[in-house]
Amino acid sequence: MTRLTPVEPAQATGRAKEIFDGPLAGKHFNIFKGMAASPALLDGYLAFSGALAKGKLSLKERETVQLAIGAANSCDYCQAAHTAIGKGGGLTDAQTVAARRGSGTGDPKLEALTKFALAMHEKRGNISDADVKAFRDAGYGDEAIGEVVANYALATLTNYFNHLNQTPVDFPTPQAL
Repeated sequence: MTRLTPVEPAQATGRAKEIFDGPLAGKHFNIFKGMAASPALLDGYLAFSGALAKGKLSLKERETVQLAIGAANSCDYCQAAHTAIGKGGGLTDAQTVAARRGSGTGDPKLEALTKFALAMHEKRGNISDADVKAFRDAGYGDEAIGEVVANYALATLTNYFNHLNQTPVDFPTPQAL
């Protein structure tokens, strides 16, 4: 059972109703119903994720970060959601599992991205010059480096929200690690 009272789209009022009827029309997932208890949180999440969707990192790359950090933070909801979204964005089943494990994606760029995101996590952002060099050597530049930090922050937001809220998973269960 969730800790926050979920806002059902059909009963939503005010800003929550505007969001459910607008950008979230037909996307009535449990995370959004929980976040709608604070329309400011839901607005912030949508604005942040929308801005990142316009960035340098592809959907496949953003989902790789989400999967790696969701697993590192033990967020069952995000691992399930981002496995489904990642597969829709071009990741294979094996790549979604590998990102959650932290290696073995079979793609050198995704591998470097996974390792860089996990270095951000493990070192609390205090990554080394060698970490940055390895990421750059894989073909990423300053724009991507900044976006990894932002995608990491977005993953942490949703992971911690789901932990606090005990959000019920409404996506297919991903393959066990």
